[in-house]
Amino acid sequence: MTVDIMKLTLFGEKLKSKSGISLLMDDLGHAMNVNRDILMLGGGNPALIPDLQKIFRRSMNELMAHGDSFERALGVYDSPQGNIAFIEALCSLMNKEYGWNIAPENVALTAGSQSAFFVLFNMFAGVAADGSQKKVLLPLAPEYIGYADIGIGGNIFRSFMPDVEMMPDRIFKYHVNFDRLKVTDDIGAICISRPTNPTGNVLTDQEVSRLIALAQQHDIPLILDNAYGTPFPNIIFTEAQPFWAKNVIVSMSLSKFGLPGTRTGIVIADKEVIQAVSEFNAVLSLAPNAMGAAVARSLVSSGEVLDISKNIIRPYYLEKCQRAVQLIHENFTGIDYYIHKPEGALFLWLWFKGLPISCELLYQRLKQRGVLVVPGHYFFPGMDQDWDHKDQCIRMTYSQDDTAVAKAIEIIADEVRSLTEIPQSQSK
Repeated sequence: MTVDIMKLTLFGEKLKSKSGISLLMDDLGHAMNVNRDILMLGGGNPALIPDLQKIFRRSMNELMAHGDSFERALGVYDSPQGNIAFIEALCSLMNKEYGWNIAPENVALTAGSQSAFFVLFNMFAGVAADGSQKKVLLPLAPEYIGYADIGIGGNIFRSFMPDVEMMPDRIFKYHVNFDRLKVTDDIGAICISRPTNPTGNVLTDQEVSRLIALAQQHDIPLILDNAYGTPFPNIIFTEAQPFWAKNVIVSMSLSKFGLPGTRTGIVIADKEVIQAVSEFNAVLSLAPNAMGAAVARSLVSSGEVLDISKNIIRPYYLEKCQRAVQLIHENFTGIDYYIHKPEGALFLWLWFKGLPISCELLYQRLKQRGVLVVPGHYFFPGMDQDWDHKDQCIRMTYSQDDTAVAKAIEIIADEVRSLTEIPQSQSK
């Protein structure tokens, strides 16, 4: 007799169903740990930058040489708020460099920024105490694939179609359409990533200030996803200032700084938000991971984290980005392609105008040829409008080995060219 124990709640069914982020992480884990011959252009794993690895080894050696610091990082729970020494060092750094005036009560650590967004989004969106349904407003879509399935109560997002600016040399750029942007009574928070994942778009300081004012006007928070942004890891190729205010929640991370395995997210917010995040940590995992904070503490205390970000991380990725863009231009002759203006993060967002198949099918065909990308339709949570553009884009990372990136670009070009070819006179 077969016993069926999988009589799940709606929440259980939601967790069991496939999502874009689980697809991405399955592919990434397989490519990075099982089949290393796969050309992994799909995930957001940062590169193993040699100069940065030396610094992490030095920091780990210092930790092991300093009394029982290493043993305590491994063998003692931190508080649910996270490692207080690291938090104090971060407050000191941000106050000194940017005049933020934050205290330890304004900071909590989490098990990665994905964990932070789970609690933040479900705090401000979903079924409210009065029975109404609240949503998170995404002013600029496409947006991060990891947001889409976080809501416990289903789709908790509303997003709007961006303006598209066509630029020379097959470059385009999305812009927030503030005239179209409406903050209705059912909006519980506004959220942006800066640089935007997947496109590398960087909202200007003026646009961020405008969104802060809009959130304040409606008495809701602006959640600023700073996973790739300034001041660290500073994978940002244009001018941008860091922001914090009482109605702003800043999410940061050590992942793109080069420590994704430590799963260390950082939330900077009003103390009531931090208390809620700390309670979440206690319930879900007792305390956040201590090792990331332990390894990075001296780098934050000394301010070296800023020098590393500015002088090692940023130029490393900028060079790789420029090289990948050049390779695309060289290989994509005969293809009606466009690249979103790369202003930061680890990705290039490619638009194949008039693609005759879905981006999902293109993803499957490329996977059969040993190349992993991410189909673009997963990056539009909360957008109800029909828009062919959503199914004509893919995200690829340029952070991995240069030889692998070059080979993958050749395969992508060959596959897309076989599907749709434009006259040579129109390909310039």
